[in-house]
Amino acid sequence: MAPLELVAALLSALGVWLTIQRRLICWPVSLAAALLYGWVFLDARLYADAALQCVFCGCLLYGWAHWKYETTNSVPLRIRSASWKILASGMALGMLGAVLWGVVLKRWTDDPMPFTDAALSSFSIVAQLWAARRYPANWTLWIVIDMLYVALFVARDLYPTAILYSAFVLLALHGAYKWRKLEGTDLRLSQN
Repeated sequence: MAPLELVAALLSALGVWLTIQRRLICWPVSLAAALLYGWVFLDARLYADAALQCVFCGCLLYGWAHWKYETTNSVPLRIRSASWKILASGMALGMLGAVLWGVVLKRWTDDPMPFTDAALSSFSIVAQLWAARRYPANWTLWIVIDMLYVALFVARDLYPTAILYSAFVLLALHGAYKWRKLEGTDLRLSQN
């Protein structure tokens, strides 16, 4: 499965790089990566992460349509702060999702680390939603999630993916810095 994992990792890294460059093609590239990673994670018995790729596919299709609309209509993007209530609610929902999903995985699958798999997947959904709403706090959550994913992927012998997620930590640090500087300002998407 290593060649498929390597292709998925390369497509995923390319998708993030294209997103940073605000290129519309980032969405189909990231969609292909998510589909491939769904297969990789199923093979590694990381069922919550495989299911998470399905959720990400939905988010990627939404993002693709949304960015296409914005590049056509020149709608500005605004980076905005999340209230403590929003942040606390997101964390509580992440915990609830982690527990419920973990119980399901423990009871009905052979996932070797059901609660770890469930928690990382659940909080990834929270981070993805915060990113979609353009809250800078998404980057802090991604930093923590991605560091924990590195350890999980090393434990599951998914080394190209562990390297990719190490790079995601660095990208999230850069994203946090850039978004904090841009908080409250309007941004424009690249037309390409």
